[in-house]
Amino acid sequence: MACRLAHSNFLFLGPQKKPTDCNRIFPQSSTSSGAYLLKWECLPRRTNKQKQCLLSFKNRCIVKAVAVSVAPSPADNAEDRQKLCQDYGFRQIGETLPDNVTLRDIVDTLPKKVFEIDDVKAWKSVLISVTSYALGIFMIAKAPWYLLPLAWAWTGTAITGFFVIGHDCAHKSFSRNKLVEDIIGTLAFMPLIYPYEPWRFKHDRHHAKTNMLEEDTAWHPVKKEEFDSSPVLRKAIIYGYGPFRPLMSIAHWLIWHFDLKKFRPNEVNRVKISLACVFAFMGIGWPLIIYKTGILGWIKFWLMPWLGYHFWMSTFTMVHHTAPHIPFKSSDEWNAAQAQLNGTVHCDYPSWIETLCHDINVHIPHHISPRIPSYNLRAAHQSLQENWGKYMNEATWNWRLMKTILTVCHVYNKEQNYVAFDELAPEDSQPITFLKKVMPNYA
Repeated sequence: MACRLAHSNFLFLGPQKKPTDCNRIFPQSSTSSGAYLLKWECLPRRTNKQKQCLLSFKNRCIVKAVAVSVAPSPADNAEDRQKLCQDYGFRQIGETLPDNVTLRDIVDTLPKKVFEIDDVKAWKSVLISVTSYALGIFMIAKAPWYLLPLAWAWTGTAITGFFVIGHDCAHKSFSRNKLVEDIIGTLAFMPLIYPYEPWRFKHDRHHAKTNMLEEDTAWHPVKKEEFDSSPVLRKAIIYGYGPFRPLMSIAHWLIWHFDLKKFRPNEVNRVKISLACVFAFMGIGWPLIIYKTGILGWIKFWLMPWLGYHFWMSTFTMVHHTAPHIPFKSSDEWNAAQAQLNGTVHCDYPSWIETLCHDINVHIPHHISPRIPSYNLRAAHQSLQENWGKYMNEATWNWRLMKTILTVCHVYNKEQNYVAFDELAPEDSQPITFLKKVMPNYA
């Protein structure tokens, strides 16, 4: 309770109580200022000990009380959640999962069949990716220049399917044979020049520490001290988390996967093998492409689809775990079940994207258990909806959703989750102002 004395008034800051006959509250004005007048004679009688605190005020006849309302958490109020859905571009914002619910409680509600590996379905996903990629290369080769962007979009999405296959291998949900998974995972990642084992090690930590402020290896909010450290770095961060964010997985790829110092001693040998495979593709595959098609052919057939892949890699990852209402927490406050169920977003994309990317955006069950194969994610999601649906965050990919992420979800703040760049440094935030002006607000 905080209080302040001013002339003949006693200012009380505390919860507002419903008026009764013995302590009636009279508003000071018709506005919603939060100020109220209490009649002194209506206050309850004090004990002798309490009177000692008021001896110097015995000539006072009026108490002025200011009630400071505490806004309920959006997760606890259905109307607020619906309002936030409209503001952020979501279809549903889930209630906060109770603290006593464990991740094991959620996993135990899933049917056993969603964990079963089906070799036919696994190899069917490989066939889909290889066929769609081959079709994309054919389209690039035959398309007139003005249709090349469509061919690149298709091909970039197709090789994102390669990543998802390697992703299943890394989670041991592709095959019962570990050697097969290592080989297929490495081969699937090679055209992306993504080292398989380094990514696997870092990605396992992302699942173990999802939305943990320091330990998560995927997207983080920007730290305030980092943002304030230098004007040059501040500008780079604003552009990186603003207009360039849909391609920032390129920076993540470079920073996290090629430095041997970032890995434990028992991981280094496997990391070296993956790096050798990537460098072999670059040393053999790239020269062959250039020899057959020239530098422009390398740009046309490899670089542009690769940039398309990174667009999806960046977009999928940030949509999965980034929203103004989804907190990042320190390790001492972190709750695994809340992070995986409340802190992960299910997002629906156009059906051709879902098909080529093997349902990777049916993402909540994947975070409940990474051992669920991609072809079983929809069945697992349906089960979660039936048992835990009111706690889940769901959206359909739309402009407002992306605009919210790119223009709001910036600097970490414990109370607000995020503070936008243009609130902290408006003079440097022209890229954010530009995005707010030019990005549509459709949901």
